[in-house]
Amino acid sequence: MAKRAKKRKSAARRTSRPQKKLSDLFHETLKDIYFTENKIIKTLPKMAKAAQSKELAAAFNKHLRETQAQVKRLDRVFRIIGKPARGKPCEAINGIADEGAEIMKEFRGMPALDAGLVAAAQAVEHYEISRYGTLRTWAEQLGMSDAASLLQETLDEEEATDKALTELATSVINLEAEQEQAEAA
Repeated sequence: MAKRAKKRKSAARRTSRPQKKLSDLFHETLKDIYFTENKIIKTLPKMAKAAQSKELAAAFNKHLRETQAQVKRLDRVFRIIGKPARGKPCEAINGIADEGAEIMKEFRGMPALDAGLVAAAQAVEHYEISRYGTLRTWAEQLGMSDAASLLQETLDEEEATDKALTELATSVINLEAEQEQAEAA
């Protein structure tokens, strides 16, 4: 282990690039989640419109309002670190969004559409939960307690949304999808 660390240090000294620190990684990840939240703001209305269940459409619309507030919180975190609020394209969220769009297309009008929409939404939530948890921890380690509090507030919302989607899926959505399929058989 010590040899590898020593090799990395000597290789780092040989390059002319400035060394990146945790604060740089925090900023890059913040730009990633900023892109993600803005992508979700564009995607949630489409998912709400596609949803067959009024409860699911309402859940998507509620989360849209939360997401708009989350972007405002991210704007505040950018101000705390003295950087412009700017996103950077994120292939992970683009891929998850593409999967959601495929579900909307492939299952349109089908009994399992809403179950697929919940699954797609939860994939987004799980991605966000991992990002916000990491960012909050890094903010704490970097001594940015105000940023950590803002990120924790959003993390709490994302976890609550995930839990609400699970409850909706297991109490209504998945059951209806299965019953409708059984009735069609």
